[in-house]
Amino acid sequence: MTTPRRRDAAATRQLLLDAARRRFAADGYTATSVRDIAAEAGVNVALISRYFESKEGLFRACLRGTVDELKQTAFEGGPRELAARMAGAHSKAPNQLLLLLRSSGDEAAERIRLDTLASIAARLATAAGTNPENPQISVNAQFVLATALGVVILRSAGLEPLSTADQDQLTASFEKVITALL
Repeated sequence: MTTPRRRDAAATRQLLLDAARRRFAADGYTATSVRDIAAEAGVNVALISRYFESKEGLFRACLRGTVDELKQTAFEGGPRELAARMAGAHSKAPNQLLLLLRSSGDEAAERIRLDTLASIAARLATAAGTNPENPQISVNAQFVLATALGVVILRSAGLEPLSTADQDQLTASFEKVITALL
């Protein structure tokens, strides 16, 4: 007699989130199907509805998870610490960051994505000790965010010498951008 496999809801949920982040980052929201996500995670597609209610709910959870991971450490410290974290972002979380860049083709998902980006920029401004309510500071914070996301794109594309620049080189460049703008 075989013993039934124990279910681990938290592990299954995480498998779905990881697969969804990879798929949404690589293929975009519209081109990604819940069946593809479930197949990559190795679980039944019905579990997406169980844990996330819908594809949109799963997308929202992916973005929320990205922001939560960034909030844990990315927005603490001064310009040097922020710069160091931004410099390491590509190697630690490229799918999460690329996910923020993918246009979804779905109005509700697009609103979630844009709200997430605005929130990250505001947190950058606050972490740098500036007021994100100031319109110029808001523009500058979004410019810093755009720089960080651009670095992720170019490193992912393999553009030399940026793709092989070491942590210290990237940190020094990010620190200049943060100090100049925020």
